Amino acid sequence: MDHLIRTGISLEDELLKTFDEVIGRKGYRNRSEAIRDLIRDLLVSEEADKNKVIVGTLTIVYDHHRPNLTEKLIDAQHRAGGRVLATTHVHLDHHNCLEVLIMKGRSGAIRAFADGILSLRGVKHGRLVITSTGKDLQ
Repeated sequence: MDHLIRTGISLEDELLKTFDEVIGRKGYRNRSEAIRDLIRDLLVSEEADKNKVIVGTLTIVYDHHRPNLTEKLIDAQHRAGGRVLATTHVHLDHHNCLEVLIMKGRSGAIRAFADGILSLRGVKHGRLVITSTGKDLQ
């Protein structure tokens, strides 16, 4: 960290107690580390809202017995151009597969791609997680 600035915040007792319990379970050594991570998360969201370049993962669980679903997933990835950098595929059981897609691109395009995948019949669950390497996140 280049330069630290000390600041203070006012919180209700119960809110601070709950916050301390949560960050303790997560392994934070102090409140400052936890608050810095919360601020970084907010800044990543702001970058995504401005349609900046982000990286992300789309994790999906789907029924691989659903007719044509595998072909639709592959076709969508090919149509995404260079936004899909890599995928990992795992067979969970006889009916279910887990796939993780690693992506990079403008947040609007990444979100639209993810929404298209998540809305396919046979995709049981999924979540898009975005992040950034923006200079403001250090």
